[in-house]
Amino acid sequence: MFGKTIFATLAALAVVSAAPAALEKKDNSGTATFYDAGLGACGWTNSNSDYVVAVNSAQYDQSNCGKKIWIYNSATGKTVSAQAADECPSCASGDLDLSRGLFGALTNDNYDLGVFDMTWGFE
Repeated sequence: MFGKTIFATLAALAVVSAAPAALEKKDNSGTATFYDAGLGACGWTNSNSDYVVAVNSAQYDQSNCGKKIWIYNSATGKTVSAQAADECPSCASGDLDLSRGLFGALTNDNYDLGVFDMTWGFE
């Protein structure tokens, strides 16, 4: 009985301690475009096949370099994870510029779209 009480208390504490992180998660929406990846603002070089993102200047922060970002395209129903690796000065707040490989993964390689609406957030 004593062991069950401790287990129940520990399980409750785990749920309570996880709650603040869930509340801090913020989804963003905007448009996705694609670019030719190379040396990014984060200081390393990527290729077009890498799943990397250039974050708009309004939301770009050097401390986010290397962080994982999830991107969701409702038109295809696909969600893909990528890495923040660059800044996009020409993007509006909420927008992301995706590497060619990432854009293709989210659009079934339909580069003729050029742009699509998306939802995204830091993991």
